[in-house]
Amino acid sequence: MTPLTAEEKLKLLINFGNEISTEVRLEALLDKIAHKITAMLNCDRCIIYLLDKKKHHLWSTISKGKGLEHSEIKIPLKAKHIISDAVKERKTINISAKKYDLSLTMNIDLVTEYKTKNLLLVPITNEKGNVLGVFHVSNKVDGNDFDKDDEGILQLLGTMASNYIQISKLYENLRLSQLETIYRLAVTAEFRDQEDTPVHLKHISIISFLLAKELKLSKSRAEDIKHASPLHDIGKVAIPDKILLKPGRLTNDEFEIMKEHTKYGNKILDGAHSRFLRTAQKICLYHHEKFDGSGYPFGLKGDKIPVEAKIVSVADVFDALCMKRHYKPAWAPEDAFKFIQEKSGKDFDPKVAKAFEKVYKKIRPLYNNEEDSSLLEEFSFVSTLPISQ
Repeated sequence: MTPLTAEEKLKLLINFGNEISTEVRLEALLDKIAHKITAMLNCDRCIIYLLDKKKHHLWSTISKGKGLEHSEIKIPLKAKHIISDAVKERKTINISAKKYDLSLTMNIDLVTEYKTKNLLLVPITNEKGNVLGVFHVSNKVDGNDFDKDDEGILQLLGTMASNYIQISKLYENLRLSQLETIYRLAVTAEFRDQEDTPVHLKHISIISFLLAKELKLSKSRAEDIKHASPLHDIGKVAIPDKILLKPGRLTNDEFEIMKEHTKYGNKILDGAHSRFLRTAQKICLYHHEKFDGSGYPFGLKGDKIPVEAKIVSVADVFDALCMKRHYKPAWAPEDAFKFIQEKSGKDFDPKVAKAFEKVYKKIRPLYNNEEDSSLLEEFSFVSTLPISQ
C-alpha cells in the first residue's frame, strides 16, 4: 500500500462523516471507522477500545488488520498499561520503532500473534471532554513511524466519531432493551410448563442461528431468527393449565386445543412493527407444520412453509427431546440427532436436516454443560441474555 497524498486524505475526511452518519449499529460503525483509519494512516492494524465505566475496563470491539479478525481484548483501567495510561492521562502517545519496547504491548501481541513495531494511541473524547475510548494503531506499511500529521488526523477522526459512537451506544442500549422485553415475554410463555426455560430458549437461539448461517441466509435475517426464535410458543399463554400441564398423553380433543397455541401466538404478534416480532409471528404460526404436509395448523407442505419456521422446528424438537419434561425423560443428544435425520423429508425439510448434521458438532457441547466452550464465544448475545441463569 502506497502512502496517501494530501488530496486523497482530504477526500477521505470529507467522506468519513457522511459514511459513519448513516450507521447506527455500534459494531458496524466501529468497523467503518477502523477501516478508514487503516487507509488514511497507511497502517497495518487498528484496534478501537471503548471504555466501560461500570466494569472499569477498556475493551476492543472491532479490530482491523493482522491477527485481529476474531479477537476481543479487555484491559483493566487500573492496570499499569500504556493503553490504559493513554485514557487515564488523556494524552496522545506516539512511539517510534527505535523507542518501542516489546513489553509495552507484549500481552496483546501474544494473544493476537502479532509483532508491534511502532504505535500511536489517541484518546476518543466527546464534546464535554469525557473519554469514550482510545484508538490504537500500529505499524506503518511503508516502514516509517507515525508523524504529527498522523496524530492530527487521528485526533480529528476521534472528535468526529465521538458523537456517532455515543448515538450508536444509545441505539444499542435501546435494542438490548427491546430484546430483553422479547425474551421476558418468551419466558412468560414457557415458564408454566417447564423448569429449564432459560436454558431451553438459549439453546433455541443458538441452534436456530447456526442453522440460518449454514443455510446461507443473510446476516440480518439470521440475526432476526436468532432473536425471534424464543417466542415460538408465546401462544401457550392462552392454553389452560389442565391441558398444558397434563403429565400424561392428551386426548384428541385436548390436543386440538393445544394446537391452537400457534394461532394464538400469531394473534398476539399481529400488526407488529418490529422486524424481530414480524419474524416471530411467522415462526409462531408455522413452526409445527411438517415438510410432508402432516403438521398443523394448516397442513402446509415443502416450500409453502417459511424457512424461519422450518429452522426453528428442528431446533425446538431437538432441544425438547434432550430436555427432561414432566411428561418424559431426557433423550441422549445422539438419539435426538438420529431422530432429526430419520424424520428428514417427513417432519423436517431435508435441507435444514442436512444443515443440522453439519452444525451438530458445534451444538453437542451445550448438552455437556460446557457453557464456556468455544461455541458460546461465537455468540456474544448469549452471555448478556436477560433470561440466562
